[in-house]
Amino acid sequence: MILAGDIGGTKTNLALYDWTTERAEPIRIESFHSADYKSLEEILEEFLTPPKPPTPIDELETAEPGSDDAPKDAPPAEPLKLAAACFGVAGPVIENHSHTTNLPWVVDGPAIAKQFDIPRVQLLNDLEATAYGILLLRPDELETLNPGIPPKKRQALALIAAGTGLGEAILFWDGKSYRPMPSEGGHTDFAPNNDYEIELLRYLRSQYLHVSYERILSGPGLHAIYEYIRDTKSNEPTWLAEKIKAGNAAAEIAEAGLKGQAEIAKQTLDLFASIYGAEAGNLALKALSLDGVYVAGGIAPKLIKKLQDGAFMKSFTNKGRYKRLLSNMPVKVVMNQQTALLGAASVASALSHAPGQ
Repeated sequence: MILAGDIGGTKTNLALYDWTTERAEPIRIESFHSADYKSLEEILEEFLTPPKPPTPIDELETAEPGSDDAPKDAPPAEPLKLAAACFGVAGPVIENHSHTTNLPWVVDGPAIAKQFDIPRVQLLNDLEATAYGILLLRPDELETLNPGIPPKKRQALALIAAGTGLGEAILFWDGKSYRPMPSEGGHTDFAPNNDYEIELLRYLRSQYLHVSYERILSGPGLHAIYEYIRDTKSNEPTWLAEKIKAGNAAAEIAEAGLKGQAEIAKQTLDLFASIYGAEAGNLALKALSLDGVYVAGGIAPKLIKKLQDGAFMKSFTNKGRYKRLLSNMPVKVVMNQQTALLGAASVASALSHAPGQ
């Protein structure tokens, strides 16, 4: 049995797998609201503690209280015996240790291994875990934004994912397989492409000392774009302001924009998709990802109709003399929301079968 986890700023997904060599479906999977817990260990304690077996109903109905026939507490279930575990963590991982970016947690692989008696525990950056996962996806788990013309010989792949934050990764071909390489590219400086985006940068600089791409290409970033347009360009409908205040701001803005219910929301999605495409193109140039670019994370599947309308790809290819090169790169959206978990499971499986296990 192996354990896999996807540790995000909003939610933590954990799953148990009986994984041998091929992709397997989880035996058990649970999702936890990350901010409700003080540490990953607290979540693991809850997830890995087996529930008490229920007392049969007929025993409860027939036994007299205090008699010898009264039902006894069932013995605790045997604790799970895990061969290995792997966790994708939203933050830099250095020497199997991570201070999470959007949570006040410290995640330490060796400490988890000791506390839960797991022989091998590996931490990965969450986009590194997602990168392993995309190598296992089926065609029906992807949506194509640009079919492209990949080269005959394998080259690099790139991965970008907006969700609670913005993650980026590169997969290079070593001659036999793809090797994921993590990065913290989402925290690089935002580079505006036109006067409209320059004004957005000025607006955000009034709030932050450093305006990274993550400040824009994320759930909170979508709300930030909306506030910029509201405060400088467009009126905000009262009904939408009330929904944003009462609910999930990014989700309410996205719904109103996709349904065409409010012009301000439509403008927000236009700008978000354009900047997302531009940064995906930046990453593609840096990685020279001729084999393609994958767009993952929690936001892309929800905005798939917006990403398919052309604004994303127009900005992706808008790189002057390199427009033709980028036009030949395949671009696909990852629709499977458990891709990071899948990747972490594949790594845990490999650990469980490594020599010495």
